[in-house]
Amino acid sequence: MSGMTRREAVGMLITGSVVAALMDFTKGGVVMAEDTPQTSPAPLQPAPAYRGANQIKPLPFEAGKLKGLSEKLITSHHQNNYSGAVKRLNQIQQQIGSLPKDAAPYQMGSLKREELIATNSMILHEFYFGNLGGDGKANGTIVDLIKTHYGTVEAWEQDFRFTGMSLGGGSGWVILNYNPRESAVHNYWAADHTHSLA
Repeated sequence: MSGMTRREAVGMLITGSVVAALMDFTKGGVVMAEDTPQTSPAPLQPAPAYRGANQIKPLPFEAGKLKGLSEKLITSHHQNNYSGAVKRLNQIQQQIGSLPKDAAPYQMGSLKREELIATNSMILHEFYFGNLGGDGKANGTIVDLIKTHYGTVEAWEQDFRFTGMSLGGGSGWVILNYNPRESAVHNYWAADHTHSLA
């Protein structure tokens, strides 16, 4: 200890004593805070609106047996457009759920717009795939409803196709909806999946 000042020696003794005391506590069964296993509480499960747990539904038919549309076209549409919408919706719902309470209103507005687009894309694609198959001819109750409002199935189909062409290659749908106010079916134009919930 030659060359060491009294102050340095006392400092070493104090430091050594503290270290020895800490070691004794640990050996003696006293667990120090840093040695305590940290068990984090179970993560809170977000409310259903924010879980983003929508599932991709499989095609309800064999794509290769569909008349009038190629297997490649239908499979691609299902895997890319529809599945992409479901995945996007799940991400958006989770983002909405994680917005801080002091988030700017425009952040919520942007996400809510995208949520509606993805939700409608998911729903409308499921209806679309669910309606494919068969012989392609209208039958049953829908024929009577169409004739009541359009006169003939041919007039309705022309209106339906022409409305589809009016979308001009953009993203959107022609939807044969039941309008409860008129008690009738009607073709509606819905661009970009955005006009109300499908």
